[in-house]
Amino acid sequence: MTYTRRFSASVFALSLSVPLAAQDETAAETPEDEIVVTGEGLRQAPSIGAYSVTEIDREAIVSSGSGRLEDVLENVAGFQQFRRSDSRSANPSAQGATLRAWGGNATSRALVLLDGVPISDPFFGYIPFNSVAPETLGNIRVTRGGGAGPFGAGALAGTIELESADARTLGPISASLLANDREETEASAALASKLGAGFAVVSGRWDRGQGFFTTPESERVPATARAAFENWQVGLRAAAPLTSDIELQARGNVFEDTRTLRFEGADSKIEGQDASLRLVRRGDWEFDALAYVQARNFSNVIISSTRFVKVLDQRNTPSTGLGGKIEVRPPISEAHTLRIGVDYRQSDGELQEEAFSAFTGNLRERRRAGGTNSNLGLFVEDDWQIGPLLLTGGLRANYTSIDNGFFRALDANNVLVSETIAPDRSDWAMSWRAGALFYATRRLDIRAAAYTGLRLPTLNELYRPFVVFPIVTQANAALENERLEGFEIGMTWQPVDPIVLSVTAFDNRVENAIANVTLTPTLRQRQNLPAIDAQGVEASLAMKFGEVSFDGSLAYTDATIDGDGGSIALDGNRPPQTPDFAASATLAWQPSPGWRLAGTVRHVSGQFEDDQETAILPAVTTVDLFAEAPLVDQFSLIVRGENLFDEDIVTRNSGGAIDLGAPRTVWFGLRYGF
Repeated sequence: MTYTRRFSASVFALSLSVPLAAQDETAAETPEDEIVVTGEGLRQAPSIGAYSVTEIDREAIVSSGSGRLEDVLENVAGFQQFRRSDSRSANPSAQGATLRAWGGNATSRALVLLDGVPISDPFFGYIPFNSVAPETLGNIRVTRGGGAGPFGAGALAGTIELESADARTLGPISASLLANDREETEASAALASKLGAGFAVVSGRWDRGQGFFTTPESERVPATARAAFENWQVGLRAAAPLTSDIELQARGNVFEDTRTLRFEGADSKIEGQDASLRLVRRGDWEFDALAYVQARNFSNVIISSTRFVKVLDQRNTPSTGLGGKIEVRPPISEAHTLRIGVDYRQSDGELQEEAFSAFTGNLRERRRAGGTNSNLGLFVEDDWQIGPLLLTGGLRANYTSIDNGFFRALDANNVLVSETIAPDRSDWAMSWRAGALFYATRRLDIRAAAYTGLRLPTLNELYRPFVVFPIVTQANAALENERLEGFEIGMTWQPVDPIVLSVTAFDNRVENAIANVTLTPTLRQRQNLPAIDAQGVEASLAMKFGEVSFDGSLAYTDATIDGDGGSIALDGNRPPQTPDFAASATLAWQPSPGWRLAGTVRHVSGQFEDDQETAILPAVTTVDLFAEAPLVDQFSLIVRGENLFDEDIVTRNSGGAIDLGAPRTVWFGLRYGF
C-alpha cells in the first residue's frame, strides 16, 4: 500500500484492550536470553487513530519519479512547500513545509522529525531535504493538526515523522547509480551490519548536475545560468542494547548542498553537522530520552537582475540548534496509555552579509543580525480505551523566550547606518488537543478531534531583511507567536479488504499568522495578520487487486485572510502561494518480486504569487513514471521520468519575471540490494 490512513492503525489501537495474558503468551514464545534491537522509538500511542494520518511505506519512498524526498511528500493530501520548486532549483531558505494551505513566508509550519529529532534549520526554519537520503528511510507518517506532545511548539500545521530503515531492511549492501538526459548523476549507498545484539548503518548520497534553465527562453540574457546543483550527505546510525529492555541509539549526519539560481555567480550553499543520542526503554515503565545538537551554516550571493553584478553577499550565517526530551509512560492500566514528559529546543544564529553598489561594485554596507529563541515544553497526554471507543487528550505548557535579538548596519567606513536592539521577551502559553475514535463497525471508523497549536517566529523572520529586486522585504523584531485553533471530523471505511477510503473535513484558524505584507509596490514587511482561516476536505483512496494497486489523494481548501473586519487591505484575500485544489494518483503494477511499473499524475490548481492577488501561478498537471526490472543476482534496472509531457511549471511570477520548475527529465540506472 503506497499511502493511506490505514485501517490497521485502528485495529492496533483496539488491540490495546486485549488482556495482558496475550502479551505474556507472546513473550513466552521468545527465548528469554534473546535481545531484540529495533533502532526505533516507543510504539505509537493509540491516539494516532483519532487524528488525520497518512503513512507512506518504503516501497513508495524509493520509487518516485525524481528520487527526492519532497517529491514523495507531494503525494500527501495537503502537503505543500512555499514554492513549487524542488531542492535542485529552489533557494534553500524557501523550502518550508506546511499542511492545509496556510500560505506562508518559506518557514515550516509543520514539525519534521528524523527518528524523533527536529531537522528544521535553526536560523531560517526551512527543511534541508537533501540532508536525508530517501533510500535510508523505512516509513513516513504525516499527522495533521496542532501537536501537543514532544516538540509540539513546532507542530502548528502537523507533524511529519521520518523513520529510518533498520539493518535488516537495508540488507548488508544497497546501492544505486543513475544518470539523466542532462548528464546529471545520482549515487547512493548504504552498508548495514549486525554488531553483537545491535546494528550499525553507514550511508551516503551524492547528486550533481548542470541543471536546467529556470528562466523562460524569451527572458534569458547572457548572464542567465542553469540551476546547477551539487549535494552530498554521509550518515552513521547505530543501535545497541544496554540491558534486556534498554536500547541506546546514536546518529551522526554531515551534509553540504550548493545551488546556482538564475544568474552566473548567484550561488547558495548550506552546510550541516548533526548528532543525537537516544535511550529507549520498553516494558512496564517505558521511557524515551533524547538529546541532539545541530551546527548549520548558510551563504548566498544575490546578483542584480538589471546589471547582473553582485549586490549582496550573505557570506556567513552560522547557527546552532540544540535540545532534547524525556518522555515516560507509566503502567497505569490496560485501558490507558499515559505519556508525561518535558522537552527543550534552542536556536541561535547570526547573519553576516555585505551589500555592494550595482553601479560601482563598491561595498555599501556591512550587516549583522541574529538572536536566540528557545522553547521549554511540559506535556501530558492520555489515551483511554472504552470498548469500541478511544478517547484521547493532551495538554502542553510552553515557555517561550526570544532573547539577544539585533540588527546592525555599518557603511563602508564602519559608521553606524541603522541599528535595532530588540528587547528580550518571554511568555507561558498553553496548547491542547483532544480526540475520539469510534469503531462503528469492523470496517468503519469515525473520528473527531480539536486542537490548538503554537509556533515561534524564526530568527530569520524577526531580524533578517532581504531583497528580491526590486522588492525589499523588511524583518520585524516585534512579531508575536502564531496560534492555531482547529477541529476536524473524519472517517475511514474499508468496504472490502482491498479498498480503503478515508475522508476528513477540517476547519482551522491561525491567529497572528506571519506573512510578507505589501506596503508599497517595492516594499514589504513581515507582519502578524489578524488570522488566516482555512476550511476544507482531504481524502485518500487505496486499492490493491492482485498485481495492480492504486493510491490517490486530494485536498480542497478554502483559505482566506481575516483582516479583522476590513482593518487591513488584505481582508478576504487568499493567502499567497496557496492553491485551493491539489490531487495526486499513482497506478502501479507488480507482476512478480523485483518488478514494478508505476505512473503518477499530479494536479495543482492556480495560486497567487503575492498577497495583492495580482500575479498568478497557473494550474499545472504533471505525469511521472517509475520502472524497475530485475537483471542478475540483486541488480535491477531503473528507469524514471519526471514531468513526461514537459509542462511549464511556473514557480515564481514577480512583476512578470518568471521562474520555471523541472522540465521533462528521464533517468536510467542500476540498483543493487534494494
